[in-house]
Amino acid sequence: MKKLLSLSAVLLFTLTTFAQFNNNIVVAHRGAWKTHNLPENSIASLKQAIAEGCHGSEFDVHLTLDNVLVVNHDHEFYGLDIEKTTYAELLTKKHPNGESIPTLEAYLKEGMKQRKTKLILEIKTSRISPERALAVADATVAMVKKLKAQKWVEYISFGWEVGIRIHELDPKAKVQYLTGDKTPAEAKAAGYTGLDYHFSVYNEHPDYIAEAHKLGLTINAWTVNDRADMENLIKQHVEYITTNEPELLFEVVGEKN
Repeated sequence: MKKLLSLSAVLLFTLTTFAQFNNNIVVAHRGAWKTHNLPENSIASLKQAIAEGCHGSEFDVHLTLDNVLVVNHDHEFYGLDIEKTTYAELLTKKHPNGESIPTLEAYLKEGMKQRKTKLILEIKTSRISPERALAVADATVAMVKKLKAQKWVEYISFGWEVGIRIHELDPKAKVQYLTGDKTPAEAKAAGYTGLDYHFSVYNEHPDYIAEAHKLGLTINAWTVNDRADMENLIKQHVEYITTNEPELLFEVVGEKN
């Protein structure tokens, strides 16, 4: 009996702990970097997004020449082509704040120190081949599972096949498509759990948001930095907005409440 009570207590603690992610629409694009002049996709910008209480902090993952997963937006890191460069060579360059390029493992471990801000992981397309992008997806999902980071991580990608692969590797994962060239019904059928389109796509297809919601898909919009665009999306009850201006979005959300 005592053992059953103990197990119940552990389960209750686990469920309560992971129910604490911030319940707001704000996703900081590449972390909260702009206002504080921090490097994009750095550990510092992740920490700032967490400090500001963002629901999510978005970041981008690449694979080096020697198969190390690293976090950076562009395909180049201060002039070095990540896909054609070893991790050791990348370490010869620094962000302006002194940080080295983060490995995915280090970035996830930092994000897992808290349970308030989701880690919105974009698997970047490859300039070498579509097959390499799938290899990045395979290695990324394996790393997330190794660290037991599934509760923190949600996936996004411009690669249609990449998102499908993620769903195959982890059917419980939340996966959103970025490109904007598929209908909500097509995304749902392929295993996606949400759309994450540029806000202009929703303007061009005003039925997408309502249609997606009927299908049980979530809606995110990128990259929304203008107050009027934020207000328009909030009126349409989107779940998330990705922005370079998280502070402004918090202000707008506060005015609407």
